[in-house]
Amino acid sequence: MIEVKGLNKSFDGNYILNNISAKFEQGKTNLIIGQSGSGKTVLLKCLLGLHQQDSGEVLYDGLSTNKMNENQKTLLRREMGMVFQGSALFDSMTVLENVMFPLNMLTKKTDDEIVDTAQNAIKRVELENAHSKLPSELSGGMQKRVAIARAIVMNPKYLFCDEPNSGLDPKTAIVIDNLIQEITKEYNITTVINSHDMNSVMEIGEKIIFLVSGTKKWEGNNKEIFTTKNKSITDFVYSSELFKKVRSSN
Repeated sequence: MIEVKGLNKSFDGNYILNNISAKFEQGKTNLIIGQSGSGKTVLLKCLLGLHQQDSGEVLYDGLSTNKMNENQKTLLRREMGMVFQGSALFDSMTVLENVMFPLNMLTKKTDDEIVDTAQNAIKRVELENAHSKLPSELSGGMQKRVAIARAIVMNPKYLFCDEPNSGLDPKTAIVIDNLIQEITKEYNITTVINSHDMNSVMEIGEKIIFLVSGTKKWEGNNKEIFTTKNKSITDFVYSSELFKKVRSSN
């Protein structure tokens, strides 16, 4: 589990995050949602340690990053997997080489062990026949699968996904959502997803943190969205393109 307590973050005196407190639960797909400029990306980067908060703390399984020494922070980073918005694959590397990359960099496994571990991760995302392909030879959905395989190859305790459905068609996006949720359950990972995709919210939003101008306005799950009386979240949901389409079809 990841917990944030009283998190504040500013840039040049302008507060981007205002007193954020929330829990991201283990074995669940936790979504951070909100409009552009709401603070989603800054919050995600604070969780990852890419931004240092002004005040407040981030706790991983009860241990505050404020109290960690450099060795503990290094070990924590090795327990994190990251799926970037643009997949961030190495263009000159094959699928297998991309997935092997963190193992080569961060472990002392033998060459055979590295290949075997990478192949198992690729098999899990159902790309067994793409080992020797380059990213340019893959569809957008396949590239996301490779990015997921690379993110889980180190068997992380925490998985972070930044707009994982960006640039994908709706059908492929649902496949990627379901894959992330399946892996979260299988490995009992704490998964945090930064998203503005209402399809994702309704499909896999087991825990949702909703931000408005850097302030947490609502916390719940995808079922509670339909029963909450919180105007901030209902206005956001029902103004989305997904619900506009649903309304127009009725």
